[in-house]
Amino acid sequence: MESLFPHPEPQVSFVGIAKLAAMGEAISEGHKVDYISLENRSMLTRCDSPRMPFSWQINPYRGCEFACKYCYARYTHEFMEMRDGLDFERKIYVKKHGAWLLRQELKQVRAGQSIAIGTATDPYQPAERKFGITRAVMEEFARHEGLSLGLVTKSDLIVRDLDLLRIIAAKNRLRIHITITTTDTNLARVLEPRAPRPDLRFSAVEKLSTSGISTSVNCAPILPGITDSPKDLENVVRAAAATGATSVAAIPLFLKPCSAKVFMPFLQEHFPHLVPLYRTRYGDRAFLPDDYKKRVSTLVNKFCRKYGIGLRNHESATQASENGLSRQLKLFGG
Repeated sequence: MESLFPHPEPQVSFVGIAKLAAMGEAISEGHKVDYISLENRSMLTRCDSPRMPFSWQINPYRGCEFACKYCYARYTHEFMEMRDGLDFERKIYVKKHGAWLLRQELKQVRAGQSIAIGTATDPYQPAERKFGITRAVMEEFARHEGLSLGLVTKSDLIVRDLDLLRIIAAKNRLRIHITITTTDTNLARVLEPRAPRPDLRFSAVEKLSTSGISTSVNCAPILPGITDSPKDLENVVRAAAATGATSVAAIPLFLKPCSAKVFMPFLQEHFPHLVPLYRTRYGDRAFLPDDYKKRVSTLVNKFCRKYGIGLRNHESATQASENGLSRQLKLFGG
C-alpha cells in the first residue's frame, strides 16, 4: 500500500502558511478535534486557472471535521507541514478577522467575476456552530449587491442562515450546491462519519428551494462499486427532484495520493473485495478513465430526464480542482 501512494517527508523549517499555523493558539477541543486560531492574511483567494468556474474562493476554515474517507482536500494540510492525512479532520484552523478582511478585499472583485465558498473545506462543518466565521462572511455579503456567489456544503446547518441567504439572493446571484453522496443513511455514516444524514441534507435542499434560493445537488463523489449502481444514482436524482433542486451534478471519485493513504485502508476494512479494483484504477492516476465517466453521465442524464430535473456538467470543474487548487491554496493560504 505504501509503495502505491508515496508522500514526501516533512520539512524542518516552516514558512508562509505553515509558519502561521505553527503560531496558532488552541481555542477549544471537540470530538477528538483541536480548534486552532489562525492569524489569517487574506479571506478572498484569487483563482487564476481558466478551467475553474469561478474567479475567487473563500474557505472560512482549514480542515474539516466531517471526516469523509474520500476527501480530496486533505492535502491542503500539507502546506502547514502536516503529513498525516487524518490531521485534516483532527486539527481545524479557524480563520480570524474573516469578515473584516473580506470587506477590504471585495473591492478587488470586478463585474462578472464569481466567488466560490467552500472549495477546500465545508463552511458549515461543526466548527461553525462554535465560531460563526461563515455566518460573519454571509453577513458581509448581505451588505453588497451585484455579486455572483456559489456555496458548496453537505451540512443542513446552512438553513440557520436562511435570513441572510434571502437577503443575499435578492441583491446578488446566489447558487447553493448541497453534496449528497448516497440516500443510504447507513452507508453515508460509514463514508462520511460526522456529516449530517442524507435526509437532513435533502430537507435543507427543500427549505432553501421553497425560500426561492437556487439550490442544486452534487451527487459526489460517485464511488465505483459502492455508490455507482443505476439504483443508487436514480435514488439521488429522484430525491433531488422531489425536494425542488434545480439540477444534479454527477462527479466520479478522484483520488489524490494523500487521500488514498486514508481511503485505501478504509476500503480494506469495509469493502475488501473492491481493493484490487481500486488499486488497478487508481494505482498510477487520480482520475477514472473516460469510458467510466461517460457511463455515469449517460445514466444520470437518463434519470434527470425521467424526473424532470436539470443535469449540471461538473467534470471540467472537478478536473480543474485537481490541477489548479493546490497551487492556489499554497500561494494564497486558502
